[in-house]
Amino acid sequence: MKRRPVIYVGYDERDHRAYEVLEHSIRKYNTKYDIIPLLEPELRRIGLYRRASRVFEQEPHQRYDVFDNKPFSTDFTFTRFLVPALNQYQGLALFMDADMFVRGDIEGIFGVYGKRTEFAVQCVKHKYEPPEGEKMDGVAQTRYRRKNWSSFMLFNCSHPSNKKLTLDAVNLQSGSWLHSFGWLNDDEIGDIHEEWNWLDGHSSENVEAKNAHFTTGGPWFSSWKPKRSIDEAYAEEWEAAEKEITTQLILENM
Repeated sequence: MKRRPVIYVGYDERDHRAYEVLEHSIRKYNTKYDIIPLLEPELRRIGLYRRASRVFEQEPHQRYDVFDNKPFSTDFTFTRFLVPALNQYQGLALFMDADMFVRGDIEGIFGVYGKRTEFAVQCVKHKYEPPEGEKMDGVAQTRYRRKNWSSFMLFNCSHPSNKKLTLDAVNLQSGSWLHSFGWLNDDEIGDIHEEWNWLDGHSSENVEAKNAHFTTGGPWFSSWKPKRSIDEAYAEEWEAAEKEITTQLILENM
C-alpha cells in the first residue's frame, strides 16, 4: 500500500497560538492529511533527539547549541531534520515552521511537487538576508547560507540520499550543515514556487501567498508591527482564523 503523505509542523510552546492557527488553516482547505507536531520533549523521551544547549546568565532568553556554540531560537531548530527518520525513510513528508498561515489547498504541494521523485528535498530557494539583531521573542536573528530554505521542506523520504540524514547526523552535525542541506548535492534539491513560502516584509507583493510565513514576528506578538499593507492584510486573515477557532470551541461546548 502506498504511504499517504504526512505534514510535520515545528512546535514550540511559546508559539502555541501560531501552531493552532496553522493547523486550522491547513484543515480549512484539506482534511485528508495527518498533521504531526514535532514535540521536542517527546522526541527526547523516546531517544531520537539528544542535542544539548546552554544558557548564559547575561542572555537568559538565548540558547546556544553545545555542538557548534551557535545561538538558535526554537525547539524545532534541529528536530525538523528528523522528518525522514520519523517517516521511516518512506513516502512524502512536508515540514512547516509554526509561524505560517496557509491560504490554499496543500494538495498543491503533494499533488504537483510530490511527483518530482528525482529530488530528495524541495523548497523555496530564497535569497533572504535579514539584518542581524533580535527577533520578537528576544532571541538572536542569525544569518547563514540558504536562510529560510529549511522552513518549508517537501521530503521525498524514500530518496537514497535522505538516508544520510541519520539520527547521528541530526544530533551531531552543525546547524549550518543541516540548514544548508549538507547531506545533499545541489541537483538533489528541487525548487518550489515562492507562493508556498511567502515571507512577510520580503517576498514580492505581486506574488499571492498560498502560504504566508511571518518571519518578522507575527500577529500573536502584541508588539509586532507589519511592514507593508500586504503583510497587514495577511495578518488580519490570521486573526480572523484565530477567532474562528475560538468560535468553534464555544459552539462545541454549548
